Amino acid sequence: MNKFDVVIIGGGMVGAALAVGWAKQGRQVAVVETATPQAFDETQPMDVRISAISQTSVDLLSSLGAWSAINEMRVCPYRRLETWEHPECRTRFNSEDLGLDQLGYMVENRIIQLGLWQQFSAENITLFCPDRLASIQGEDEKCITLESGAQLYAPWVIGADGANSKVRNIAGIGVTAWDYRQSCMLINVTTELPQQDITWQQFFPSGPRSFLPLSGHQGSLVWYDSPSRIKQLSLLSSEQLRQEILRYFPAELGDVQVQQHGHFPLTRRHAQNYVKNRCVVIGDAAHTINPLAGQGVNLGFKDVSVLLEATEGHSALTLKQFQAYERRRRPDNLLMQSGMDVFYKAFSNELTPLKLARNALLKVAEHSGPIKKQVLRYALGLN
Repeated sequence: MNKFDVVIIGGGMVGAALAVGWAKQGRQVAVVETATPQAFDETQPMDVRISAISQTSVDLLSSLGAWSAINEMRVCPYRRLETWEHPECRTRFNSEDLGLDQLGYMVENRIIQLGLWQQFSAENITLFCPDRLASIQGEDEKCITLESGAQLYAPWVIGADGANSKVRNIAGIGVTAWDYRQSCMLINVTTELPQQDITWQQFFPSGPRSFLPLSGHQGSLVWYDSPSRIKQLSLLSSEQLRQEILRYFPAELGDVQVQQHGHFPLTRRHAQNYVKNRCVVIGDAAHTINPLAGQGVNLGFKDVSVLLEATEGHSALTLKQFQAYERRRRPDNLLMQSGMDVFYKAFSNELTPLKLARNALLKVAEHSGPIKKQVLRYALGLN
């Protein structure tokens, strides 16, 4: 019989990290995932889905044995960050301010997933892929039926299956959500100018425009705008899109060549419970955030770290451990969500007094010394 200590639905970055961590604790873990990530080849073009990985997330991935594999594939460390609305009112952050070699790394999501999947060779991880969750039944002992017909048995089910989590829905966990009425376009480009050690973001009334450095003379552009504008941009040819980029992005970007692009709507969600009916949600299944500061996957990895800490040294997974996880993670996730919402709303308002105030605030922040350092430490998960 397929009997496990826990079944994790979703083998993406967060679900895979939790699986490896629990396997290292000696637990029998099943992972259910819809598709195997494409193997890495250095000649492949960059993926559109990129994450800004904090040093705290790197530490977790290192402890799981995955970071060395990820680092050997394709990562881009960045040391500087700048944000501004008016070009003369900038806030700048530098890794040297915190005595770090870098602020973090830009990494393709698939490469992080591949690095973690290399750790699945452990005898106590069983992978069901390609497969999908069909149903969850039972009280203390859950019967998890997959679309293939396979039946798995475990006392706990983890929903690491993304923003539209089926585990969350089956468990009866409600969600507080709203639409930002904005969409986000990700555009992979090659750049004329070398700027691989910096990520920057300029605010506009329609939404921010950002640059994320990638390996070589490559980068990912993030363009926030109304759904109609993003849809219009997505229908352009590569050359037409290039012309729009040169017209509407900050001059420091320089010339670019468009490689590929994708887009998605922006929605905030927060699960009303993280634990219910012996189901536990983590990562995007528990919370999604405005991607303004690139904190999404880092919050998911924080979930993993807290879960691993709560269960370390215990022979069985218990409700008390999962409740402790929710108590620790919910306030932090809510604080980050709310902070990004305040930032988003403040910079999307065109009232002249507010524009003057926020630019003055950015200028003051540039010279705020210890406060500026503390904000950076929190954003990097160092607190």
